[in-house]
Amino acid sequence: MSEECTPSMCESCTSDCADRQAPVSFLEPLNAKSHVGKVIAVMSGKGGVGKSMVTSMLAVSAAKAGKKVAVLDADITGPSIPMAFGVHERPSADEDGIFACETAGGIKVMSINLLLENETDPVVWRGPILAGTVKQFWTEVVWGDVDYMFVDMPPGTGDVPLTVFQSLPVDGVVVVTTPQDLVSMIVEKAVNMASMLNIPVLGLVENMAWYECPCCGQKLPIFGDANAAEEAAHFGIENSVELPINPSLAAACDRGLVEQADVSAIWEFAQKL
Repeated sequence: MSEECTPSMCESCTSDCADRQAPVSFLEPLNAKSHVGKVIAVMSGKGGVGKSMVTSMLAVSAAKAGKKVAVLDADITGPSIPMAFGVHERPSADEDGIFACETAGGIKVMSINLLLENETDPVVWRGPILAGTVKQFWTEVVWGDVDYMFVDMPPGTGDVPLTVFQSLPVDGVVVVTTPQDLVSMIVEKAVNMASMLNIPVLGLVENMAWYECPCCGQKLPIFGDANAAEEAAHFGIENSVELPINPSLAAACDRGLVEQADVSAIWEFAQKL
C-alpha cells in the first residue's frame, strides 16, 4: 500500500498490491447431518418489545404454509422459545451431535433451557461463552432438513448478535419495535448494525401497536400512535406490519400453545420473507 492509499480506497482501487486481500470469512460450518435453506434473525434494539413472541408467530406461520421450520434460540440469558412451544424435554445426542427437539407441530427447536438441569437456573456467563454457545447450536446440533430457520436474538447490538451475523449465513433480519419515540431511536441502531454487516432488513414489525376494546371495537393506542409504515419507509424497508396487543396470544405462549394461536395478523407479512 502506497503512502497515498487508505484502507477505504481498496474497494475501488485496481492495483494488485500485497495489501489487497480477500475478506476473511468467520462463517462456522453447519452440522454435517443438517441442511438449512434460509436463516432469518429476529432482533430488537432493546428488550420488552415481544421479540420472542414475534419469532414464534413467524415460525408458526411458515410451518402452516407447509415449510420445514426450525427456531434457534440465541437469547442465551433470557430463553423463552421452549416455553412458548411447550417443549421441556432434554435433547438426545449421539456421535453426529445433539438432536434438536421437536414441537407438537414438528418445528425443530434448540435452546439453552433444554440443556440446563433446571429451567429456572440462571445463565451467568461472560460474552465469549455466550457467543460460543450460539456457534455450537449451529455446528453441533443435528437440525435435519430445514427450509426456514428463525434465530431469536437477544436484545441490543452486543456480542451475541455480532456472533450470529458473522458466524451464521444470515439471509436477512426482521426488526421488532413498539410505537414509542425512544424505541424508534433504538430501532435505528439495529438497522444500522445490520447495514454495517451487509445483512438486509427484510421487514419491520411494530408490536403492541394498539389494543382493541372488547366492548366497542375501538383501537386504543396504548403506547402511542402506530407508525410502522412510516418507520419502514424511513429506513427503506418494504415489508412492515402492525400487531395489536393480544392477551389470548400471550396466554397461549404462557401455556406452551403458540402453535394453536391465531397468527393471521402476521400471516401476509411472514409470506413475504
